Order: sequence, then structure tokens, then C-alpha cells
Amino acid sequence: MNDPSVWEVVGAVAEVFERLDVRYAVGGSLASSLAGEPRSTIDVDLVVELEPRHVEALIEQLSPRFYIPVDRLRRAVREKLSVSLVDQQSVMKVDLFVAGGTPLDADGLARRLPFVPPSLDRPVYVDTPEDVLLQKLRWYRRGGEISDRQWRDVIGIIRQQAERLDRTYLAYGAELLRVTDLLDRALAQQ
Repeated sequence: MNDPSVWEVVGAVAEVFERLDVRYAVGGSLASSLAGEPRSTIDVDLVVELEPRHVEALIEQLSPRFYIPVDRLRRAVREKLSVSLVDQQSVMKVDLFVAGGTPLDADGLARRLPFVPPSLDRPVYVDTPEDVLLQKLRWYRRGGEISDRQWRDVIGIIRQQAERLDRTYLAYGAELLRVTDLLDRALAQQ
């Protein structure tokens, strides 16, 4: 997905995280579109290593532009949950998934890749194709294995990335997330 307004929103949030020395990675449909088949998205998903010491500065630096549910943000950081911010200019939702919510969050942040969107003059960090694929499998399982969109994203990543995928890491991650059967089915379907 190359919608300039989406990447501009990502850039605005990423700039604050970088100033605060907080690791983050773009995931979800936006990262899936980079690794697989492009499709539109209505929000931005970011995995972030937020700690309680970051909260006040984050609120101060993001609140001029973003609606922030402050109590939910504090709870999300404390309990390793997610929270949604809303860009008041574009009305785009930015979902922050506080690292620690899944067994692969630390690995994903260590493996993240820099990407320079066409509408920005600097890189932002995105999940690797493997990490996007594993999270898509996790969401597919959590959603009752009925989302055609999630499954299409998985297959799109496998087809686009083909032999470039790190199969050892995929097997490791699938076992941790308990989606080995889904990974095997997706790899067989390619």
C-alpha cells in the first residue's frame, strides 16, 4: 500500500518513538501489503516497546495531533495490551500493540527492517515478511479461521516472498504461536 497519507501518519508516530528511543515496527495489513499483495487498509498497526516511563512524554508529544485515550494507554503499557490512537487530521486509527503480548514480540522487533515509503524522506521500521505472516496466522486462528482476508494475506506473502522466506524461523515462530498446522497448510497451498 502506497497511500501517502497512511505513511505520513506512520512517520508522525515513528518520529516520536524514535525521539523517545522506543523500538517499534509497522505490522498488520500495511506490512502485509509490502511483503505480499497490496490492499487498502483502514488503520495502522504498530508493535511498540513501551514502558511506564515513556507514557507521559508520549502523551505530551503525540496529543497535539492524536486523540489519545490516556487511561487506556496507561493500562495497555502496564498490562501489555493494545490501545488505539486517532490521527485528528486524517481520522486514521493507529493501533499500538505493546510488546510482550505475544511470545514473538521481542524477536520481531529485533528482526524489523527499515523501509523508506515514497511519501517520506526517511525510513520507518516494518515487520519482516516472516513476522507478518506469523501474526496473520495468529489472527486467523484467533478469529475462528474464517477470515478470507487474513488467509489471502498469508498466501500473498508466501507467493511474493517464495524462497526468500526463512523457513526455520517460520517453523520456530509457528510452534510458539501454536499455528504450525496453519503454516503447513498455507505452505502446501502456495
